Amino acid sequence: MLLTAQRLLTGRELLRPGWIEVSGTKVLALGTGAPPRAADRALDTVVPGFVDTHVHGGGGSDFSAATRADTVAAVDLHRRHGTTTLVASLVSAGAADLIHQVEVLAGHVRDGLIAGVHLEGPWLSVRRCGAHDPVLLRDPDPGELGEVLTAGDGTIRMVTLAPERRGGIAAIERIVSAGVVAAVGHTEATYEQTRAAIAAGATVGTHLFNAMRPIHHREPGPVIALMEDPRVTVEMIADGVHVDGALYRHVSRAVGPDRLSLITDAMAATGASDGRYQIGRMDVEVAGGVANLAGTATIAGSTATMDRVLRFAVAHSGLPPDEGLAVAVLQSSMNPARALGLPSPELTAGGCADLVALDADLMVTDVLHNGAWVPR
Repeated sequence: MLLTAQRLLTGRELLRPGWIEVSGTKVLALGTGAPPRAADRALDTVVPGFVDTHVHGGGGSDFSAATRADTVAAVDLHRRHGTTTLVASLVSAGAADLIHQVEVLAGHVRDGLIAGVHLEGPWLSVRRCGAHDPVLLRDPDPGELGEVLTAGDGTIRMVTLAPERRGGIAAIERIVSAGVVAAVGHTEATYEQTRAAIAAGATVGTHLFNAMRPIHHREPGPVIALMEDPRVTVEMIADGVHVDGALYRHVSRAVGPDRLSLITDAMAATGASDGRYQIGRMDVEVAGGVANLAGTATIAGSTATMDRVLRFAVAHSGLPPDEGLAVAVLQSSMNPARALGLPSPELTAGGCADLVALDADLMVTDVLHNGAWVPR
């Protein structure tokens, strides 16, 4: 199958115009200018498949439900919007529930439904709990951590925790030694405590600014510590609700093109109607596409998909369109994959045939996953 595009962004370069040939599940060849033969399909803009490393659900389903039907429904919703690689995020839960959820999702990783599991909690700050049930938050116990990692059997890709909790630094060391990415988030940590977490091996900042001690001119806190260390990739929920466009633009410029990872933090209501939902044991009300803990103004995840995040990033980049899109592609595909040690989504000969076709307004028109068109 040969595809042509007015713009083809590989993840590393822009081909204008470009062509890409797919054979089976792989990219056979690609190039710029005239294609080697007549195209099977002509497209406007082609980019690598999106990689969402922080997503709780979608299509009315939640990964914490830990059923195959819920995983399939959420994955299908996000795939139709261009996410071809997805890491399922779990919210804080009791020890027995958490191990059960991890065991079930580990099977979904082995089946190829998802690319890994992200544990967001339960070792988080009560003061920065966000949509996590504060009753379930606790210090990281070495025994429990070991049981959870064993239950994951190599499928856990990232663990978010608050390093200031008792045993937090030791937990980071244990997580990293198991080959899992440690992330700092939902935290009241000071600047120095965050630096200690990074020194212990933490390499991701979970949804920068959100559920995180804010910057103060006499106590810079975790935001500055995470941004200034070149070993750290910082996540951002660029959905127009969690952060202002000016903040996205500033952070993107400050950390450089390779250290910002765009995520959705999507919950079950993504792609579904407004109404009442749950995140873990917490009730959530969604109105106008904005999710809040029931009866509060606390944001409870997002209803964004990665294509919406990409459009927000391009619109607020302050860069010329092609350049802004190139940066957003790095942030929505290349960077998240690299941060979690996932296969590169770069469109290159021999690489996986995962790509997204966009129209002139950057709306998704087609998605190719493992060389097959995703039903729209």
